[in-house]
Amino acid sequence: MSAPVAITVAPNGARRGKGDHAAIPLTLAEIVAEACACRAAGASILHLHVREADGRHSLDAGRYRETMAAVREACDIVLQPTTERVGIFAPADMMRVQRALAPEMITFNLQELLEPDGPEQVAAVRDFLAETAAAGTVPQYIVYSPEQLAVLRRWWEDGWLPQAEPYVLVVLGRYADSVSRPADILSYLPFLPERWRWGVCAFGREELACVVQAALAGGHCRVGFENNLTAVDGTPLAGNAEQVGRLAGILGQLGFAVADPAAVRQTFGIARGR
Repeated sequence: MSAPVAITVAPNGARRGKGDHAAIPLTLAEIVAEACACRAAGASILHLHVREADGRHSLDAGRYRETMAAVREACDIVLQPTTERVGIFAPADMMRVQRALAPEMITFNLQELLEPDGPEQVAAVRDFLAETAAAGTVPQYIVYSPEQLAVLRRWWEDGWLPQAEPYVLVVLGRYADSVSRPADILSYLPFLPERWRWGVCAFGREELACVVQAALAGGHCRVGFENNLTAVDGTPLAGNAEQVGRLAGILGQLGFAVADPAAVRQTFGIARGR
C-alpha cells in the first residue's frame, strides 16, 4: 500500500442532464465549482466533458480551452478531457481534440479510433498515438471488456503503443440494464501486465465497492455522476464531491495514501498547465 491511489472524478459525462440529477454540472461555472469541491475532497484528476449550449455532448476545442483555463485558474487538479464519440463524432474528431489542446492527460478508446479497422486506419492511429506521446500528453486507454484489453495488450506487445507503462481505465457495466460487481475486476487482471498503470470506474450503485476493490488489487479509482448517482441503498448522492470524499475516507481507513495532483504529475512525468 505504499503507492498513492489517484482518484479521478467524472462529474457529468456525455449523456446525463439536470433531469437525471439537479447537481450534475453542465455550465462552465458549475464545472469549475465542482472541480474545486472535488479537489478539496481528495480528487487529483478531472475527467472533463463539455457541452453545447443546449446540453449536447461536445468535442469543441474552443469550449474545452475556455473550461480548462477557468479550472486551472481556480485549482491545481489534473485535467483529462474526453474524446468519447457517443455515436456522434468520428475518429478524426477525436484526433482533433488532442491536436488542438495537447492537454496533460486525455482519454481514448482504441476501438473508437480504429474505425474502419483496416490497414490504413491502423497505420494512422499508430502515428497519432506516437504524436500524442511526443506532445507530452498522457493518454488513458479506456476498455469495456477483457477482449478490448487483450487487443490493447497485443498493440503494446507489438510495439504499437508508445508508452512503456500504458495507463488503462477498465469500465464495469453500462448506463442501462447492467450491474457492476467488484468481482468483475478479476476477469481483467490476467490481461494487465505488471508494469501497466490502471484504474476502474463502475456504473450503478456498486460503484464504491468496485473502485475500492480496484485499489486493493493495485489500481486507481474513478467516481462521479457520469457513472453513478446514488449510494448503494439507492439514496441520491448530494454531489460528486460526496462520492470523492466517501472514497478518500475509506482508502485512508484501509491505509492507502491518496495522491494529490502534484504526485500524479510527478508519477506520469507531466507539467502543470498544458
